[in-house]
Amino acid sequence: MTRVTIHDLRDARYCLAGVRPWFRRHGLDWQDFLTHGIDADRLRATNDALVEPVIQVAKTRAATMEASDGRA
Repeated sequence: MTRVTIHDLRDARYCLAGVRPWFRRHGLDWQDFLTHGIDADRLRATNDALVEPVIQVAKTRAATMEASDGRA
């Protein structure tokens, strides 16, 4: 399970001023996202192609972290 965080949005160079209303339009809790991140599958369930690049950033981050922990 991949979790997308605010860091992933920034690394993907998404405009946070635009992302907040996007969360609202899709019924997603912005504050909960800031605190806990969000599951990639939940983002995909919005059927918005714009989520795929940030999910890829999150997957790359997770793989890098696992590799640096020796878990790869």
